[in-house]
Amino acid sequence: MERLLDVLREGLGLTGTKEGCGEGECGACTVLIDGEPTLSCLVPLFQCEGRRIETVEGIAAGPARDFLERFVATGGVQCGACTPGIVITAWALLQRNPAPSREEAREALAGNLCRCTGICGEPDR
Repeated sequence: MERLLDVLREGLGLTGTKEGCGEGECGACTVLIDGEPTLSCLVPLFQCEGRRIETVEGIAAGPARDFLERFVATGGVQCGACTPGIVITAWALLQRNPAPSREEAREALAGNLCRCTGICGEPDR
């Protein structure tokens, strides 16, 4: 019944995935399970058998490298607590839809809380 988040961070040393709230509310622990953004703090390890798990370290070492570099270069990071979850969520969106509308991006990122700036999917004021 270990959480996927704990196994990634403590068992495998993959500390890019962060624990924010531990209750599935903030999105900081988002990983891809079979290509879908998933909150790893809510997933017991036994549910991962036979499934593909991708962390921010995994996508950073692969085809998302350019995306991550652009994300950083355009100011997409602040304190860094939420960044891995936002990156994973945005990357998954771009894999499904390479040219999402502003509304589609807001909807996809709505589950990611940035403590520095607010909810990522929040409408313009």
